[in-house]
Amino acid sequence: MKKTILCFVLMTLLSAGAAVAQTKVVAHRGYWKTEGVKGPDDATVSSQNSINSQNGAAQIGAYGSEFDIWSTTDGELFVNHDGVLNGVTIQTSKAADVKNLKLPDGEYISTLDQYLKNFTKHPNLEVVLEVKEHKNKLQEDAAVKKAIKLVNKYGLSKRTTWITFSLNAMLDMLKWLPQGTPIYYLDGELSPKTLKKIGAAGLDYQLKVMKKHPEWFKAAHDLGLKVNVWTVNKKEDMQWCIDNGADFITTNEPVTCLQLVKAN
Repeated sequence: MKKTILCFVLMTLLSAGAAVAQTKVVAHRGYWKTEGVKGPDDATVSSQNSINSQNGAAQIGAYGSEFDIWSTTDGELFVNHDGVLNGVTIQTSKAADVKNLKLPDGEYISTLDQYLKNFTKHPNLEVVLEVKEHKNKLQEDAAVKKAIKLVNKYGLSKRTTWITFSLNAMLDMLKWLPQGTPIYYLDGELSPKTLKKIGAAGLDYQLKVMKKHPEWFKAAHDLGLKVNVWTVNKKEDMQWCIDNGADFITTNEPVTCLQLVKAN
């Protein structure tokens, strides 16, 4: 009887601990709003999706640094949010036409290989890799497969969260990645119940979607799924996400969000 009561108390405590798990902060496209902060290489301004912004995310103690990848026609993967950089469309160009493009801070655009190699310098920084939706499905499939190989090459598989707007890419990831690899869907139209059936680790939805469906926080958690909300830049919205039990907040203001999480 005493053992039964002890087990029940232990389970209750564990459940309570899980329920109040601290929200984690993901730096959206790295930490690039760095004015007034002495950053890596003494830079005070860095570009989104630059290696400098990844270094900055590690420096401020963010849980993860999110970034985006595109494939060229000859299969090289580059890190950039927009599909077009300096007038060059990455997914319809060759690597030779992309590799010398510069970001606004003067840094050259990174290949995924370079970007992941730099993550090995930051062992406490989660890799949050978004595969952009390509017009060519075969090109997108090849991009996912190559990204998986590069993640494995640098021993980052246990530190990588995969996200995408492309349902096709997500379904392919579920086939090609080891079971249990965290894969999140971004588009916002699928319910937690549907994502659970598909095999996703959780939902990674825009703030306006979660404001429309606040019940999805509990629904997701009841199903064992996690919730990330993006891109949350206002303090009151950050607090709303924290109050609703968001597991992750992706933000352009990671320092503010880290301070708020700590205060809670």
